[in-house]
Amino acid sequence: MNKIKNIILVSLTALLILTGSVLCIFGKSDGYSDSERRDLAKFPPLSLSTIKDGSFMRDFESYATDNFPARDAFRTIKAFSELKVFNKSDNNGLYVKDGYIAKIDYPLNEDMVTGACDKFEFIYNSFIKDNNCNVFLSVIPDKNFFLANENGYLSADFDSAVDIMKENMSYAQYIDILPMLSLEDYYFTDTHWKQENITDIASALCEKMGATLSDEYTEIQLDNPFYGVYYGQLALPVNPDKLSYLTNDTIENCTVTSYATGMAKPSVMYNLEKADGKDPYELFLSGSEPLLVIENPDAHTDKHLILFRDSFGSSIAPLFAEAYSKITVVDIRYVQSAVLGSFIDFSDSDVLFLYSTLLLNNSSALR
Repeated sequence: MNKIKNIILVSLTALLILTGSVLCIFGKSDGYSDSERRDLAKFPPLSLSTIKDGSFMRDFESYATDNFPARDAFRTIKAFSELKVFNKSDNNGLYVKDGYIAKIDYPLNEDMVTGACDKFEFIYNSFIKDNNCNVFLSVIPDKNFFLANENGYLSADFDSAVDIMKENMSYAQYIDILPMLSLEDYYFTDTHWKQENITDIASALCEKMGATLSDEYTEIQLDNPFYGVYYGQLALPVNPDKLSYLTNDTIENCTVTSYATGMAKPSVMYNLEKADGKDPYELFLSGSEPLLVIENPDAHTDKHLILFRDSFGSSIAPLFAEAYSKITVVDIRYVQSAVLGSFIDFSDSDVLFLYSTLLLNNSSALR
């Protein structure tokens, strides 16, 4: 009897493995994980040479892991087991406290922060130094900064990151926004800050740069729930956010031009189509754009702001519109720094380097 049970158990296990393997090889996949917001591994090339050098099996392992049937369901089971059953403090670096999903970004990688400074210094020496510019710097703390210490988690040393930036960017005036930020200014399920909560940040930055913001805003809240990037990565059900954006006559009268292809193309301040897409935060300035120009035809000044930014800058840039006649928004993750002079007139401009510690601690993406 035991022998029959063992045969049945082994047969069922073999059938499960075989079925999973066949589905991995022949099953259809769109090559993208909506929940994790990333491309999935592709089926590796099969040839005599890739089999002999072992690359096929190595790459197939990644492909099978990414494309295994019901993968998201298994991810949820794993996350539930790790956090709820075994009471682990985190699952793959993600944890939930007070309804907020955060990611442990530790330790501070000083070489990465210094590498970012090197990129900025190249830009300064190449385009800014001799163009009568006023240069400013500000650093945005990660959400984990506000949760980590009181809940027993590790966090990259924010003060050390700022010190490195200030030491290596002595040509820039540092603007401290940390005292104006708190955990409540960030989304529950996403990395970013809420635009409706940072009007004071925008005003403070403009004031330090010699500009003025006085406009009031109307908040528009979208109907659909907002599931941020951490929601899919965590793979556990938590309450979604609500996504809102701020507008007024100044913002609505501005024109936005994208130079993503090198040619001028009309764009928008708030892209409502993107708000219904894979990453709703791309509502703000259409998301990952290498170069945008915002022009305010009703400006009472001819001031020009050049904003070097990461994704946090997408939601704060529209709030600067009243204070400047022109805002050039630059993301050097998607455009080579060396070619900026072909697209931007730096003369007599305010220049703001505004970056989060998430990017500075992983600055290899900067070009």
